[in-house]
Amino acid sequence: MSAQPQTAYITPEEYLALERKAEYKSEYFEGEIFAMSGASPNHNQITANVLAEIHAQFKKRPCRVYVNDMRVKVSPTGLYTYPDIVALCDKPRFDDAHTLLNPTVLIEVLSDSTANYDRGVKFKHYRTLDSVKEYLLVAQDEYHIEHYVRQANNQWLLSETSDLQEVIELPSINCRLALTDIYDKIENRDK
Repeated sequence: MSAQPQTAYITPEEYLALERKAEYKSEYFEGEIFAMSGASPNHNQITANVLAEIHAQFKKRPCRVYVNDMRVKVSPTGLYTYPDIVALCDKPRFDDAHTLLNPTVLIEVLSDSTANYDRGVKFKHYRTLDSVKEYLLVAQDEYHIEHYVRQANNQWLLSETSDLQEVIELPSINCRLALTDIYDKIENRDK
């Protein structure tokens, strides 16, 4: 989220009306709109790779995967945001035609400007959604994945890997993501 909020308080309804007409995406929280910046080539490639892998595994299943234009409302906190990838196997519920309410897996591709927000405040918001079972953070400047899984006691278990031979299991949607597939066509500094 960029640090350039609007100055006047905006209601969620006003935000949604503006967002429908906007040429660029913005996030919304507590009356403020935050413009989102464009993504790097690595960010776009990783997002495309993950989307393709999940989409292929969802064929002939009642599951859905959405890419970064799917707005998600975190109802308990009022955050409106655009995760890089959203996946679910339940029937999607929408607040309006373009705002998903019940994601199961949320995936963010990290950048220098968003990494702290994605790991901290944004994840705090995401954890308030009962539907969210897994959260994946994918580094774009190194081969590294952080995978959080909600446990039965509402605690979150973190596993991390930088091993390109590893496979990330996403049990809540019955998918597997090989790091070699996630990072296909990505040249990183620390091979």
